[in-house]
Amino acid sequence: MGLRLVTLNLNGIRSATDKGLEAWAEAAGADCMGVQEVKAQASDVHGRFERLAGLHGHFHFAEKKGYSGVGLYTRKAPGAVITGLGAPEFDAEGRYVEARFDSARRKLSLVSCYFPSGSSGPERQEAKYRFLDLVLPHLKALAATREFILVGDLNIAHTQADLKNWRSNQKNSGFLPEERAWLTRLLAETGLVDVYRRLHPDATDACYTWWSNRGQAWAKNVGWRLDYQLATPGLAAKARAASIYKDQRFSDHAPLLVDYDLAI
Repeated sequence: MGLRLVTLNLNGIRSATDKGLEAWAEAAGADCMGVQEVKAQASDVHGRFERLAGLHGHFHFAEKKGYSGVGLYTRKAPGAVITGLGAPEFDAEGRYVEARFDSARRKLSLVSCYFPSGSSGPERQEAKYRFLDLVLPHLKALAATREFILVGDLNIAHTQADLKNWRSNQKNSGFLPEERAWLTRLLAETGLVDVYRRLHPDATDACYTWWSNRGQAWAKNVGWRLDYQLATPGLAAKARAASIYKDQRFSDHAPLLVDYDLAI
């Protein structure tokens, strides 16, 4: 038995499903799927998107219409679902949902998280830093008590290998030294493992998961690796394959799939 875990920034659930996401996820055999930028409210999801590709959805919606929002689609019903980080500023933006699958053997969580982007200006960059300051101790506390896999759009390219034009982007949000140092600190202080990098340590052009809609970024593969699966060490060791699906475009991001020798 295994677990195929997918993460994808949808850039709108209605748009992504119109482009064939549901049929692809079913054919791909996804067991769980973390999604970000749902860009919908409960009333939009009701009767249409509660289930997708045979999976049942659990969501944290943003208060603002057409903005942010995250979800976790799971085949097995979780024992508990936690939404939000306990911080009104970011909980209003719908950025965190956690599904818990506890057993006699382990406490296990799957988390879908959408980190803020700072690319629209200094105000949003400062909000991004506040989010990073908030989520680090939260994930440290979680790692101290539970095994978990966090999937999502972190809006940070960690290393020079994680984007095409690293030299010209060193002063741009998503590749700022402070952001990259924060991600290094997160991995060091929590023990979390970047699963894709564990399986593909030398990948460069093949690792990208996001492309700007400007110019011909997609056609020329001028991309960034912004989407991650971060796992506690025991779960990361169970990852046997990771791939990025680029044959079909559902969004400006591509799905990241990881197969784990894991049953939930």
